[in-house]
Amino acid sequence: MTATDVPPGVLRSALEFYLDLHAHPELSGSEVRTAAALAERLRRDGCTVTGEVGGHGVVGVLSNGFGPTVMVRTELDALPVHERTGLAYASRTPGAMHACGHDLHTAAAAGALALLAGVRDTWSGTVLVVGQPAEEDLTGAAAMLADGLYERFGTPDAVLAQHCAPLPAGTVAHGHGPLMAGSVTLDVVIHGTGGHAGAPQSAVDPVVIAAAAVLRLQTVVSRETAPAEQVVLTVGSLHAGDRANVIPDEARMSLSVRAFTDAALGRVVAAVERVVRAECAASGCPRAPEFTVISRSTPLVQHAATAQLVRRAHEEAFGAHRVTGWPGSTATEDFGHFGVDGVPIAYWILGATGARQWRAAREGTAPLPANHSPEFAPDVRNALPAGITAMAAAALRVLHARPE
Repeated sequence: MTATDVPPGVLRSALEFYLDLHAHPELSGSEVRTAAALAERLRRDGCTVTGEVGGHGVVGVLSNGFGPTVMVRTELDALPVHERTGLAYASRTPGAMHACGHDLHTAAAAGALALLAGVRDTWSGTVLVVGQPAEEDLTGAAAMLADGLYERFGTPDAVLAQHCAPLPAGTVAHGHGPLMAGSVTLDVVIHGTGGHAGAPQSAVDPVVIAAAAVLRLQTVVSRETAPAEQVVLTVGSLHAGDRANVIPDEARMSLSVRAFTDAALGRVVAAVERVVRAECAASGCPRAPEFTVISRSTPLVQHAATAQLVRRAHEEAFGAHRVTGWPGSTATEDFGHFGVDGVPIAYWILGATGARQWRAAREGTAPLPANHSPEFAPDVRNALPAGITAMAAAALRVLHARPE
């Protein structure tokens, strides 16, 4: 299979699907329309489809005799971002946008399944296409597994996924070691004692405590983490009070921790709790702070033999000059959960940036919108056929050679 092997009918159908998905984004946990649209396409190409797996998850099964089982994972959800691309097919859903490329991944997965269904005489085994909900809040993969994904549909011999990024469209990138960081998302409640702004001595001000905690938390990375160790700690949300003349009872923070090892994640989360508790104790809070883990993901580490198998398939499909390296990223996702109990997983990066935009960014004449930006717009004309080819070629390689 080469990069030009996508039949025109398959590509046209996948493009129509992509345009529809992009125009109708749905947020995490609300992917009803998206799931139904994917299910309909999978049925059309011969899959037995089950819905509502771990939420709005979709599982399509294409059985084709005895052989390996390969699972193709895509994501269904969009982001709470207001689109500013100016595209004719821009989001019609106020406050929601496919700003991370999940629409591209889903259209490519559907296209790859259609391509594989059309060449069933060349392979044997089973293809699972899994449309995962709630990737953006890092809960969907665990929910599907908890709902019996492997028990109900079979444990795959390999699980494959791709994710677009600001690299030249028509290329794919592979990495070694952790490809993405693991993360922990925490909600924190700081309890103070409310009062009149004109009599602060009668209150315990949670705003001041929260502000001090936010500043002190920066030292967990700068002074408690080795410079060579990549750790990111971000307080992304801080809310307290409603009026200038009222000291509130509480302040709420949401923060994320990212690192490339589970040990580092555990150490930094413990430091976050220590710092916040200490600030509360120093200020005489009436109650201890509350900590709630909202989500947790493991560092994304591939199965080495399967990853090498997939890279060779991509080099044959695209040519070695269009297969590049990936240094890893402190972005995070929950795909690593599918590697439970040693199930082999492989993951690669799909280029999504058009040539003109890439050239302008390299020349410094225009910024390059990245994932999660309201201006993020994949070069679908080149990225979609490459995504179909990359996924189909990887799946075929697994079906032809069971990884060790």
